[in-house]
Amino acid sequence: MKALIVVDFTYDFVVGKLPVGDPALAIEERIAELTETFAERGDWVVMAVDLHEENDPDHPEAKLFPPHNIRGTAGRELYGRLKDVFAKYADRITWMDKTRYSAFHGTALEEELRKRNIREVHLAGVCTDICVLHTAVDAYNKGFRTVIHEDAVASFNAAGHEWALGHFKGTLGAAIARKGSIKEEA
Repeated sequence: MKALIVVDFTYDFVVGKLPVGDPALAIEERIAELTETFAERGDWVVMAVDLHEENDPDHPEAKLFPPHNIRGTAGRELYGRLKDVFAKYADRITWMDKTRYSAFHGTALEEELRKRNIREVHLAGVCTDICVLHTAVDAYNKGFRTVIHEDAVASFNAAGHEWALGHFKGTLGAAIARKGSIKEEA
């Protein structure tokens, strides 16, 4: 069994308060397709979704980014077709709130992966060089094989996106997959 972790593909990160914009819109269909494939196969699918409290001056991101993904707002909703896929496969997809960049930090992600005897995690979502990167680093440090779906990650920083893709492969030993690639199902 494998796991697909979809990181922060929410309204606020695609077109809302902290938008990746066109690069995120360009991967919408691929993320939805991957999510359907993993859910239909019976692999574990996780929506790792950023959660912030309104007017929280003590959160480290408060000094770096405008308020986003605030509890109880529409900005935290999954974006576009992914929202429909989540509804269709709600019994097969786990929603996991996260309050830091990494989906592992302060969550039960590692425990749940180990309980399911999952050794390989696939990552998709935004931002390639922030939350996807920090999740990949933690996955590596915890001993999980990591696959990054290059055509299902995006960032508002093109240089950071490219740097992160190189870092995934060259420093973390992650496999880089694209739709139709031989390595996709590795």
